[in-house]
Amino acid sequence: MRTRRKQPDVPAPDSPWSEIEPGLWMGGHEFRGQSGRLEFAVVRDQFDLVQTLLRLPGHGPDPGVEHHVWPIPDGPLDGTQLAGVIRLAEAACEALDEGRRVLVRCCHGYNRSGLVVAHALTRRSRSPEQAIRLIRSRRSPWALHNELFVDYLRTGLSTARLLEELAE
Repeated sequence: MRTRRKQPDVPAPDSPWSEIEPGLWMGGHEFRGQSGRLEFAVVRDQFDLVQTLLRLPGHGPDPGVEHHVWPIPDGPLDGTQLAGVIRLAEAACEALDEGRRVLVRCCHGYNRSGLVVAHALTRRSRSPEQAIRLIRSRRSPWALHNELFVDYLRTGLSTARLLEELAE
């Protein structure tokens, strides 16, 4: 699967994952450790549900942890991919309602995970702008720097999905 190439001006996050609201975390597979070098973020059993948008072998989670995998590019999404993002956000909300800890992750925990987490937040009564601000304040100012994903959120994922399916 093709994804956008790494942008040299976008720094890796300082932590593997960040709590956006109680029980809802977003993160990635890489982060910049205290040494300043890139380190791998390996999930074990810290979370009850892990949602992975970019799967890399050896990054967990442990057996027995519920794991949803939906690889998507960090770029334009088709209707099927947007439907998967919507389903992941719904599953995250259901898990949160049950008091479970949820991690949504991608490469650095900025864009793909931000799209799912922001949509989950809008399902929980936040506006897209509130969700984007919260994510950027809790994860990184670089979170949701993919303007297409911000446009999807402002339009509404269900509407964006319908528009993408009409264009296909």
